Amino acid sequence: MPRNIARILVIKLSALGDFVLALAAMKKIREAHPKAHITLLTTPPFEALARSCPYFNAVDTGGRPQGLAAWLDLRRRLKAAGFERVYDLQTSSQSNRIFQALRPGPPAWSGVAFGCSMPHRNPDRDRMHTLERQADQLMHAGIWPDAPTEPGSAPPPDLSWILKGSATARSTPGANRPRPYVLFVPGGSAHRMDKRWPVERYSELARILYGRGFDIVIIGGPQETDLAHTIQRTTPRARDLTGRTDFAAVAALGARAALAVGNDTGPLHLAAAAGAPTIVLFSKASDPALSAPRGRVAILRADDLSDLAVAQVAQAAQALVPPLARQGALAP
Repeated sequence: MPRNIARILVIKLSALGDFVLALAAMKKIREAHPKAHITLLTTPPFEALARSCPYFNAVDTGGRPQGLAAWLDLRRRLKAAGFERVYDLQTSSQSNRIFQALRPGPPAWSGVAFGCSMPHRNPDRDRMHTLERQADQLMHAGIWPDAPTEPGSAPPPDLSWILKGSATARSTPGANRPRPYVLFVPGGSAHRMDKRWPVERYSELARILYGRGFDIVIIGGPQETDLAHTIQRTTPRARDLTGRTDFAAVAALGARAALAVGNDTGPLHLAAAAGAPTIVLFSKASDPALSAPRGRVAILRADDLSDLAVAQVAQAAQALVPPLARQGALAP
């Protein structure tokens, strides 16, 4: 275990699914440095989530400066803060630039930045799931000597803190009604359409699951409202919450859902981490061995998601929630 370190910087800039997975490493960093003042360097979309997180004392959202003046300002802030150690959980070209900007005399740095003092030298790091890779990085940094690094061994992130503070958890769909609900996440990044199951398949799945006793709740950004409306054409009682849920609300919805179904995208990771039994759909555009959510999770894969049949997803739903099946809620 390292000496008593007073000021620490953690770097995690994006994206939501990666940020959620990194919460497991962030928790371990806080446990290893219970008295340290820990600052998170991130980006604006994660500010509210980070400020509610018990692992940090401060949050700096200027992790992607644009232009020379912004870079100089970031360098000034980081130098002035006097950080004694940095845990770089982004390990990207951007965080490498931040390290190089702090020369000469950068702080002790855990990551892969060229010239850093605590490099993560595992040659297999790029073939490891994020959870095991970051556990291994913290083992190399000396704060997690018994880190679980075998495939599938690292624990999922703990979101109990976000659920405790969420008023939404007391008023989620289904809380005052007998029908359980399934959370649908049919969207994703607009520039990664190859990671999306066709919305028409979600529509058919919604019809099937509604007929089996489930309400349907659809989440996503405001740009995905059209997807919700398409699903509502076949299942008019489906509830459209697109554009109306922050990260805390998504976690609360996931914690109370009978099931979550969606593409490999951030809100689904958040729902799974909150405890929802989850079906995640992967195309060849991403590798579940590197980034799939953990927990009660079923992974369905197809090189092209348009080849993934509705019946296969419906069958996975029945297998994942057997208590409801025994009660007849999933009966054909």
